[in-house]
Amino acid sequence: MAKIPNFITVLRIIGSFFMLAVEPFSISFYIIYTLCGISDVLDGVIARHFQITSESGAVLDSVADLTFYSCLLVRLFPYLYTRTKFYIWFAIAFVILFRLSSYILSAVKFHRLSALHTYANKLTGFAVFSFPFFMLIVNKTLLTLIVCGVSFISTAEELIIHITSPSYPLGRKTVFKRH
Repeated sequence: MAKIPNFITVLRIIGSFFMLAVEPFSISFYIIYTLCGISDVLDGVIARHFQITSESGAVLDSVADLTFYSCLLVRLFPYLYTRTKFYIWFAIAFVILFRLSSYILSAVKFHRLSALHTYANKLTGFAVFSFPFFMLIVNKTLLTLIVCGVSFISTAEELIIHITSPSYPLGRKTVFKRH
């Protein structure tokens, strides 16, 4: 039973690479994309429900998230590049570099590369996950700025938590409450 959440997480990594092989915004893309999103929620729900959470599972989940969002960016970049304002790419690059700084700080300070599962990071995950569904019906520039703003706020919170925590803050959900 303890291996089921990690198996689901590995399936998300595999599914992420399958997204690279299908046409963006096709039925196949949305099916794979949605299954990856469901697996992201399902692995954590199962692990917490059966009390089989682990540090290695949290790290694997972070790797799966990074893989998923990297594959998504690679797949959607050509589409977005021709349909969004140039300055949007500065916002995206800034948020990505800011997020990387959080990973690097965690690696240097706590000797582990992992993203915290804060409420704000969960909101960011939902915003980024929703992006391909809404970008066909909402102004892409506005939508991108909203997602970048949410991501910036969650990354700032994560950096503050990393800076102010004496040890790795596993399980900390917000900057406003100590674990």
